[in-house]
Amino acid sequence: MISVYKHHVHQRVLFQVGFDFAVLTAVVFLFGMSHGDESAERMSSVAAQGLSLAAFLCVITTASGFYEPVPKRSLGQSCIRALVCMLLVLPLAFLIAHLMPSSVLAPAALPMAALLGTAVVVGHRVYAAHGMRPARLRPRVLILGAGERAASVGRTLEESEAGAELVGYYPTSNETGITVPAQQLMSVQEPLAQLVQRLKVNEVIVAPTERRGGGMPMDQLLACRTQGVRVLDMSTHYERALGQLRVDCIEPALLVFGTGFNQGPLRMGIKRLSDLLSSMLLLLVAAPIMLVTAVLIKLESHGPVLYRQERVGLNGRLFNVIKFRSMRTDAEKDGRPRWASAQDDRVTRVGRVIRRLRIDELPQIFNVLLGDMSFIGPRPERPFFVEQLARELPYYGLRHSIKPGVTGWAQVRYPYGATVEDSLQKLQYDLYYVKNHNLLLDLLVLFETVGVVLTGKGAR
Repeated sequence: MISVYKHHVHQRVLFQVGFDFAVLTAVVFLFGMSHGDESAERMSSVAAQGLSLAAFLCVITTASGFYEPVPKRSLGQSCIRALVCMLLVLPLAFLIAHLMPSSVLAPAALPMAALLGTAVVVGHRVYAAHGMRPARLRPRVLILGAGERAASVGRTLEESEAGAELVGYYPTSNETGITVPAQQLMSVQEPLAQLVQRLKVNEVIVAPTERRGGGMPMDQLLACRTQGVRVLDMSTHYERALGQLRVDCIEPALLVFGTGFNQGPLRMGIKRLSDLLSSMLLLLVAAPIMLVTAVLIKLESHGPVLYRQERVGLNGRLFNVIKFRSMRTDAEKDGRPRWASAQDDRVTRVGRVIRRLRIDELPQIFNVLLGDMSFIGPRPERPFFVEQLARELPYYGLRHSIKPGVTGWAQVRYPYGATVEDSLQKLQYDLYYVKNHNLLLDLLVLFETVGVVLTGKGAR
C-alpha cells in the first residue's frame, strides 16, 4: 500500500482506477473517430465525451464497492454489481451525448461506445476481484510474534489483503501462550534478518505479546530495514488494512508524537466552505423529495413532520439534530433512550422507507448550514449514550474533536450497530477519520455513501 494524503490505498487500486479510466476513454475516442473525419473540433469533442463518461464510471464503480477487498463477496454478487453499473452508465451516456455543446457524434454513437467500454471495464473488475494474482506479484509478509496478537494480525491479513502471502510467524524470545498454527512457526535458530532475506520477505509486521523484557530483536529489525524490507507495527497495519485506529494497540505516545490529527485553520476553512457549497446545492436538488416526504409523513400519522433530538457535537457542545420523523410520537413514552433495532416496531411505514433510502437524514442539511455539523464526520450521538460509551470505551472523547457529520467513514465501513461492541468497531473507524481526514478521504466517503444508499446497507 501507499499513503495518498495520509489515507492508505493499495497500489493495485490506483492501477485499477487508472486502467478503467483509460480503457473507457480510449474506447469512446476510437469509436467516435472511426465514424467521421479527424478534424480538431471532432477530436476535442469526442475526447471530452470520453473523459466525462470515464469520470462518471469511476464514481459509480467506487460507489459499487468494486475497488474494495472482496473476501466475503461471491462471484454472483460481483456480476450483479457489474450489471447495475452498466444500467447506470447508459442513461449517463445519453445525457452526455445530448448536453455536450459541440457534440458531432450521432445520438446513439456514444451510448454504443459506452456500452462496449463499460462491458470491458466491469468485466475486468470482476476478473480482478476474483482471479488469482500471480505469485510473483503477491507481497510476502512475515509476522513477528506468535501469540493472540500475532494470530489476530494474521487473520486480518488473510481477510483484508487477499493478494498478500503470509510466510509465517517468528516468535520472540519471551513469547508465551503461542496460538498460531504450528506449521507456520519459523525456527528462532536462524536470525530474523537472515530468514527474511532467504525467504524473500517484503514486509515484517511487529505483533509480539510482550514488548518489554528484551524480547524485541531491535538490531535484527533494523537490519531488515536496511535491506529494504518494510517494518510495520500493529497500529499501522490495522490502519492500512482495515481503515481503523485500533484502541487495543494505541499507545499515548502515538497520539501525541505521531502524524495525523491535524486540525489547522486552513483545513477547517476549506471543509467549512465545501460544506456550505455542498449543502446549498443538495438543498436545491433534494427540495422536491423533502416536500413529498413531509406530505407522506403528515398523511400517515399525527404529529410533527420534523424530529429534533439533542446530540453531542464539536468539543462536547450540545445541539439539536433535525431529521424527518420516522417513528411514532410515543416511541420513547417511558422517557428512556433506546437503540434502534433491525425490525423496530416504533418505525412507521413511511419511516421504514425513508430510513432505508436515508431520506430521513436530509433535514440535517440545515444543521450543516447552521454550522453544527459537517457533511463528513463521526455521527453525533445522544448524551445518554455518550456518557455510557465514554465510560466503557477508551479514547471515545476524541470523536468530538471535529464536527459530527451527516455521513462518515464508520457509516460506509460498518453496518448499523446497537451494542457497545458495535460502538467500539465504529469508534475505531471514527478515530481513523479524525486522525487522517482530508479532502480525498471526504470524497471517498461521499462516493461510498452513494453505494450505501443505493443498496440500503445497514439501514434501520
